[in-house]
Amino acid sequence: MAHHQQQGQQVQMTTAERKASSCCSDDMADLELALALPPAAVQRQDSLYRDATRAAGHHGGAGGHHDSWARTLRLAFQCVGVLYGDIGTSPLYVYPSTFTAGIGHVDDLLGVLSLVIYSFLLFTTVKYVYIALRANDDGDGGTFALYSLISRHAKVSLVPNHQAEDELRNVAGDGDDDVMSAKASLRGSQRRRTVQLASTREQRAQWVKELLETSKPVRVALFLLTIVASAMVISDACLTPAISVLSAVGGLKEKAPNLTTDQIVWITVAILVLLFSVQRFGTDKVGYLFAPVILLWLLLIGGVGVYNLIKHDITVLRAFNPKYIVDYFRRNGKDGWVSLGGVLLCFTGTEALFADLGYFSIRSIQLSFGFGLVPAVLLAYIGQAAFLRRYPELVANAFYESTPERLFWPTFVLALAASVIGSQAMISCAFATISHSQALGCFPRVKILHTSRVYQGQLYIPEVNFFLALAACVVTLAFKTTTVIAEAHGICVVLVMLITTVLMTLVMLLVWRANAACVALFFALFASAESVYLSSVLYRFAHGGYIPVAMSAALVAVMALWHYVHVRRYEHELERTVSHDAVRELLARRDVARVPGVGLFYTELVQGIPPVFPHLVDKIPSIHAVLLFVSVKHLPVPHVDAAERFLFRQVVAAGDGNGSRVFRCVARYGYRDPLEEAKDFAAGLVERLQYYVRDVGLYGVQAASGGKVSYPSSRCDSSRVMAAMARARSVTGSTGLMSSMRHSASYTESVAALARARSGTGGGGIGIVLSACASERERELQLARARSTGIFAEEMLTPAESFSELSRMGSVRTTTATAAIKISMEEVARIEEEQRFIEREMEKGVVYIMGEAEVVARPHSSLLKKVLVNYAYAFLRKNCRQGEKMLAIPKAQLLKVGMSYEI
Repeated sequence: MAHHQQQGQQVQMTTAERKASSCCSDDMADLELALALPPAAVQRQDSLYRDATRAAGHHGGAGGHHDSWARTLRLAFQCVGVLYGDIGTSPLYVYPSTFTAGIGHVDDLLGVLSLVIYSFLLFTTVKYVYIALRANDDGDGGTFALYSLISRHAKVSLVPNHQAEDELRNVAGDGDDDVMSAKASLRGSQRRRTVQLASTREQRAQWVKELLETSKPVRVALFLLTIVASAMVISDACLTPAISVLSAVGGLKEKAPNLTTDQIVWITVAILVLLFSVQRFGTDKVGYLFAPVILLWLLLIGGVGVYNLIKHDITVLRAFNPKYIVDYFRRNGKDGWVSLGGVLLCFTGTEALFADLGYFSIRSIQLSFGFGLVPAVLLAYIGQAAFLRRYPELVANAFYESTPERLFWPTFVLALAASVIGSQAMISCAFATISHSQALGCFPRVKILHTSRVYQGQLYIPEVNFFLALAACVVTLAFKTTTVIAEAHGICVVLVMLITTVLMTLVMLLVWRANAACVALFFALFASAESVYLSSVLYRFAHGGYIPVAMSAALVAVMALWHYVHVRRYEHELERTVSHDAVRELLARRDVARVPGVGLFYTELVQGIPPVFPHLVDKIPSIHAVLLFVSVKHLPVPHVDAAERFLFRQVVAAGDGNGSRVFRCVARYGYRDPLEEAKDFAAGLVERLQYYVRDVGLYGVQAASGGKVSYPSSRCDSSRVMAAMARARSVTGSTGLMSSMRHSASYTESVAALARARSGTGGGGIGIVLSACASERERELQLARARSTGIFAEEMLTPAESFSELSRMGSVRTTTATAAIKISMEEVARIEEEQRFIEREMEKGVVYIMGEAEVVARPHSSLLKKVLVNYAYAFLRKNCRQGEKMLAIPKAQLLKVGMSYEI
């Protein structure tokens, strides 16, 4: 009877109670979504690579959000000074470099002017400003940024640090396919699902991805193209100052005709020395002057162009008719083709414009470019052509000859200032390129100084600055005229543009998944046009084109050799990785003593413990009370949020071995992120380690019965958590879960409360009721996205709230929840003791341990390999900065461990 009464009570539920029970699953889904708590167990590999290369806080950069018009206009004004110095000074030397033998026919001016107009609009405006800028790597441009963007969508890295767990991400790519795959897993399907590609564009992208990942020659070719373009940019950083300053100083002959060519050259050299000498001070202090100077320069050359157009020959506007290009080539034949080497100088500086994108938004660049630079520069070219139609014999110094005499000195001063500013932008671009190359393991270690606390991209590299200054002065003294330097300059410009076209095509296919016809049109148009320009400058290779080729070849050889040995060394360490069990057995030896303090063991290996560690213990049988194997890893992204800097895993716990605590840590940086000083780095690392110990202890309570569990990162949406709890409180009033949460909204408390709610609903009767905030399908999709971005408990980073907050939690009205609280408090006491232990050891001192591995070729290697590895690489390694200097480690706290690797 009692059983029937109980049944009746269950059947006669009120409508409100039925709604409450039906919303229980939605309730848990909302909290789960807010905390992003994935429930599925995952088998781990001994690698932090997958999590180390995923920075969830990394979002779109330039153009990723819409700025207000006031901010856009301010950025548009500022970018005039930073980006347009090199492009804006091209009118100084385009016509003299094109008509090296003089103007043969007066209509040749119309053909060259038409070439200048359409080349400038096609390459600079269409290709870079309206297409390439949209292919930025979250706000960063340049060839290395394109390579980084490709490497995030396909595994093109030559470093063998991929593991099986890298494949845990869905193979379908980004977007809805990932969500649908995660949604299917929520329904309980454990079988491997093949995602059907929705369109031919996605199939084409998948084909390109597989080609890049499976073909090593393709990956090597892609890498070589990238470093060749980077080497050309660095070489251009010594040619741009030489040709720009020499062209500006050459105007002095108008007022001082007695000046000889040698005197002009030495004045130029003095200015170049001064320019490179002030690089160590950075441009932050004088940067606010750049925009007004370049703006005045653009207004001046545009106004002079209008003056010359009206005064001399307004009929040159016929050059907008492209038929004059055909007439020019028909009339001049081979000579017209060779003259393209001078025409291409009209779009120099575009690579610096693309590389310095990170400081500005796309819309601000397009605005200032379209309404500022384009009309001013085109008017300057048109005005000079009008002047030369009347005075063709003055083409050797066309810019200053066409300037009204009253405006000579203002023009000269502004020309010199604009040349220096344009050179400064190119030098900064070279510094940034080297910094990116070094971060990705493609350049020897050099000292990189950040000259601004506000702008991270303002760098200074003393060694590179010295060699650039030396090269610029040697080139100026050796050739003495802008004609020869212009030919060398042109090779750098067109080669970088051609490589950018190839990389852009890959981005269109792989990342954008653009229409095949559009991609084919883009590649055919720009690759063919740039190839014609390249053939023109290569024809006069012996007249100066060999300069950048020789410099770039040397740089490519250095970068390729450094990267080759870096990859082979990594492979050598990877094959001899020490397992966690072997480390525990090693530390369990009776002769291994525990030394007080914290030890930071630096290693490049992400997949495990390096082989140099057992070598250290054999030689010095001791270990610090707290030891961390630290891998400083640079990701192919510009920046990594500080909250996502460190990932941890425990190797040896307090109860194992000799009582030491051993951890592994990956410190992740973007290629624009500066490294901290050793003291600050250690303090931040140990602080995050304490949070990690806290997280593992907290989740260990919940995971004790469930085995390996995936957990979210600390970047939970606290507003969603609070909203979910508020709605639950409004429905249930004084349920056990709400009373346990009402005093604090900290992340750890929310997770603990959710854990108790799960255990309570299973047997203790605790439940919460939430009103539905979205449809069932939308909720499930959102939950799928949240779960698909989870990371493991060992790598949790949480905010710095104290665990003592848990003691202030309200009373719980059920037996199950009370038991959970008691277990949690016992764990809290143990966790806080672990944290205090780490803090005490930190106060005793930090020792930095670095493995000094001597890399040599194997005895049976070829003679070439022995020369490159044993001598060339050893010379580079010996004369470049050592690891402790790069990390600013005090010598008194440094311990080096030597070992020899045969590759």
